Amino acid sequence: MRDQANLPMPISNVMWVEKYRPNKLSDLVNQKDVVGSLKQLFKNTSELPHLLFSGSAGVGKTTAALCITKEILGDVWKDYTLELNASDERGINMVRERVKKFSRYAGLDGRIPFKIIILDEADEMTSDAQTALRRIVEDTAKYCRFIFIANNISKIIAPIQSRCAVFKFTTISEQEVISYLKEICKKENVKFDEKGLETINSYAEGDLRHSINMLQATASLGTVNESNVKKTAGLTKTKDAGQVLKLALAGKITEARNKMIELIKVYGMSESDFLKYMNRESYKIKNVKLSEILEIIAKYDYRVIVGANPEIQLSALLAELGKIGK
Repeated sequence: MRDQANLPMPISNVMWVEKYRPNKLSDLVNQKDVVGSLKQLFKNTSELPHLLFSGSAGVGKTTAALCITKEILGDVWKDYTLELNASDERGINMVRERVKKFSRYAGLDGRIPFKIIILDEADEMTSDAQTALRRIVEDTAKYCRFIFIANNISKIIAPIQSRCAVFKFTTISEQEVISYLKEICKKENVKFDEKGLETINSYAEGDLRHSINMLQATASLGTVNESNVKKTAGLTKTKDAGQVLKLALAGKITEARNKMIELIKVYGMSESDFLKYMNRESYKIKNVKLSEILEIIAKYDYRVIVGANPEIQLSALLAELGKIGK
């Protein structure tokens, strides 16, 4: 019979990123300036402007928006809040159908000041959709507030930016990320060491949401240490991205592609991570055409981000690298 004491602790099916999501603005990690400014606006709720939150992924933008709706709308916040991910519904039809319908005055409870519409990843909306949305923002200002959330504020059209109070969320420091992860480990009775948490932070690059998800995944292996974090994140295969790069530059495109497919399909490495690791490995091979290599990687990274077929684009990337190596 196996020794039960040596088995990893069972991990809850509940996502920790939701379980430990702050419910109050004051509990946000490392956003004191933003929180302070927002609380000043709350002193006269009826005059609260539309809001635009910008900053990198996983720093608390969506959490802040949800905290605002709960603090303003109270127990009925779910009934009077529309939360949409604009990257899923990018077009003008989303604006016309879902946003326009929800933003109507009809059904507004006299006990609340206004309805709230949260548009996450608003920078992924098309220009036409944003232009259509501008008119709705103007027409419903008396009984509706918009909270726009964007990683890249430059992709939000100027007319929308000018109608919002803009808040820039800062990157969360390593010390604060690790401190927050330690709190979760203690509450979940998870064994950990400092190096393991540092490795999570290094991989997540300041994205607290990603850090918490990695922590939960690693905890299912037992102790949160460097070795288990690397297994969870696929970091043990990062050097293989460098091997793919070398094969491509040597003109061995088929071998390079097979290795790339193995990393993505078998080991679960994302296309964006593959490109990130390849970019990192480019500096180590000391190729005289480094600048050309980096430009090519950047070009195909952009193509994948805007929605082109990843497998086709990465295969084309390897083919273009092969031409450099000749």
